[in-house]
Amino acid sequence: MHPSAAFWHLVALVPFAFAQVDQTSTQVSSSSVAQPLVSSVSNAVSASESAIPSPSVSSASTVGPPPRSTFTPFPPPLDNPVPPIYPEADPLNPTEVGNRAIPNFGPAWASAWFKAKAKIANFTLEEKVSVTTGVGWQNDRCVGNIPGIEPHDGRGWPGLCLEDSPLGVRFADFVTAFPTGINTAASFNRRFMRLRGLYMGREFVGKGINVALGPTMNMGRVAQGGRNWEGFGGDPFLAGEASYETILGIQEAGVIACAKHLVGNEQEIKRRLSSSEIDDRTMHEIYAHPFLKSVMAGVGSMMCSYNQVNGTYACDNDKMMNDIVKREFGFRGFIMSDWNAQMWTTSATTGLDMAMPGDIGLNHDPNTSYFGGNLTAHVNNGTIPEALVDDMATRIIASWYLLHQDRPSFPAVNFNAFDLEDDATNLRVDVQEDHHKLVRELGAASAVLLKNEKSALPLGRKDRSIVLVGSGANRGRAGPNVFRDHAGLDGALGMGWGSGTARYPYLVPPIDAIQREARKFRTSVSYAFDDFDLETAARMSRKQSAALVFVMANSGEQYLTVDGNVGDRNNLTAWRGGEELIAAVAAQNNNTIVIVNSVGPIIMESWIDHPNVTAVLWVGVPGQEIGNSIADVLYGAWNPSGRLPYTIARRAEDYGAQIITGGGPQDVITIPYTEGLEIDYRHFDARNITPRFEFGFGLSYTEFSYSGLRLSKIESAVSLADRPLVQAWERGDASPISVGSSRAIWCVASSLYLNFPPSAGEPPSILRGFADVFLGPGESRTLTITLSRYDLSIWDVEKQGWRKPSGQFSVTIGASSRDVRLRGTVPV
Repeated sequence: MHPSAAFWHLVALVPFAFAQVDQTSTQVSSSSVAQPLVSSVSNAVSASESAIPSPSVSSASTVGPPPRSTFTPFPPPLDNPVPPIYPEADPLNPTEVGNRAIPNFGPAWASAWFKAKAKIANFTLEEKVSVTTGVGWQNDRCVGNIPGIEPHDGRGWPGLCLEDSPLGVRFADFVTAFPTGINTAASFNRRFMRLRGLYMGREFVGKGINVALGPTMNMGRVAQGGRNWEGFGGDPFLAGEASYETILGIQEAGVIACAKHLVGNEQEIKRRLSSSEIDDRTMHEIYAHPFLKSVMAGVGSMMCSYNQVNGTYACDNDKMMNDIVKREFGFRGFIMSDWNAQMWTTSATTGLDMAMPGDIGLNHDPNTSYFGGNLTAHVNNGTIPEALVDDMATRIIASWYLLHQDRPSFPAVNFNAFDLEDDATNLRVDVQEDHHKLVRELGAASAVLLKNEKSALPLGRKDRSIVLVGSGANRGRAGPNVFRDHAGLDGALGMGWGSGTARYPYLVPPIDAIQREARKFRTSVSYAFDDFDLETAARMSRKQSAALVFVMANSGEQYLTVDGNVGDRNNLTAWRGGEELIAAVAAQNNNTIVIVNSVGPIIMESWIDHPNVTAVLWVGVPGQEIGNSIADVLYGAWNPSGRLPYTIARRAEDYGAQIITGGGPQDVITIPYTEGLEIDYRHFDARNITPRFEFGFGLSYTEFSYSGLRLSKIESAVSLADRPLVQAWERGDASPISVGSSRAIWCVASSLYLNFPPSAGEPPSILRGFADVFLGPGESRTLTITLSRYDLSIWDVEKQGWRKPSGQFSVTIGASSRDVRLRGTVPV
């Protein structure tokens, strides 16, 4: 473990300008930002058809988007690599963490496509269609299955196993329950992001899985969003960088990653019967950005979502799948439907490549599929060109080749997601290795210290007797896997509920870990685990050196309801009477330490300023080692370095977006994204709203300082072909409309807290970079952060390209989005 760490919220990829800062410290994390506002833009992203009726479908239909009589495949992006900025790379051997270079996976994709085209040249139409069509729900051993074609070692191929989840192998034994995506983001640490992805990927491969259904990169638009904990927080840059590193790690292990959910699936309530109305600029700069970063990471697959996007179901949305992802981003992999999210056979013409799980309505009958026999019929009657099916099958098999899954050593499926007790199909292969060490370390690194007065933390010899209060400190009554997909709350909370979960091999409760550490100091430990027995909690807290109160909040996916919460949280208060529990303990103990175990922000105004609440440690949902991770921070084995990946407001009403409800059971509701670019901290800055704790906030046990900011322009090498594009950008012209235009080497995604000129129409301050560095006591380091042209660009709705706005750019560096320590001007 690292007793000290400092994080710098800046970085970048393609050299344009760099900042150097001298930092002296014993530890800490930082971020940067500034003040006032701006707005969004209009021009909706929409597809060619109007709203589609409710998804209550029992059989395949030929109604849908207008079919295309001809098909022209997208050509490969015309990249112009300039080593060492854009080195050629293979997914199994990506660039190292922290390397400013962007891996060029173009040659690897070209080779994979060549092999895939040669493979399908020997397939019949029915066989090519089978590559695009799942076998139906629970009709094979994985949550999604593409059938093989015989003989596997000859003209055919073995098919695919697709399996959840974004934090580990779902429905399997002897696997690791990793920290959630939101905790990973809270670390602001690329090494942890990459390593978590790599270790998860190895476990997927060890179980014989071809496609790992993650990461999730939805944006946490609403604080109550049920699946926010699966993703990486409320900032597109942070989500993009975490997605990028996670995918590089997952695919380094040899499994195909899946970027999901494309796009606008920001609430669970009515997710199948709602239309996310998102303007073009907001789509590009906020919600599509992590998917662009995923393409840059070489991701092999994407998953479209249940909701509509501007009146068109996401899995039928030509604008999103074809124009933005395949054309603009230059994506060469395949797009699958979320499970039963496809609406028409002709969705093939709007960019969908794979039907999952294959049957309609999860009815276990593969013959009722929008693809399968219906897709074959559409080709035979001339509705859909066979060349399009060729492209779909090629994309799928090319991703298989890209990850070298044709190698003889790639394991066969050795588990049964739907029957772990079946000895014939579940071989109980142990893939955990020593991954618990990373889980513990990342759990500690993602804990955020929100308050620490009177030297309450770290605990130690001064604390002669302590009491642990609340069920969150305990192990629960029936083990960590007692609830279906973890849809319940009993004991310490390591993850939310739904398909984004994994089985716990074990769960370390805080009581065990804290008691172990406390006894090193001969500290007496008592406890009161009943959340609602306030009298006992108060009585047990009297005359204790410290009272540790554990409060929780949970959420998950829409298909399961917990305590009346249909996925999304009904409110932003602590569950199980947490506020009353804190009040009862704080009334009796003047050293009350609150540990918040939550999927997202909670409102804490009723207790945060209580004079007897001396410390607050926000631990999120960190996976199976939760108790050890908490103890490591409480006792100072790990110096707090986590940073909030979202804003904690004073009032629920202060957030810029809320859950939308209404309509009848089959009515499609509209969810207007009227806040535009003002998501999370951008909204608070733009509207001059003071939060309780801002995005990026996090205290430390030590002090640190910043000095010596220097900004200068880099005259980097540019290929002859790209030189006119760079000159055009410097004049303020928009980037051209072409295949791969948004990820072109002169215009790649990167980051740092940047203040755009007023002409840009951006929020006051935008995260555009972070980096981490470990420092010893009194040690100083100089950090270099590189900005790209993309960092200084906005999306031009009219010209459909990225351009540099006119005016002066400034940069701020500090400890959070509002804690500014240094300021500078970017020499454009």
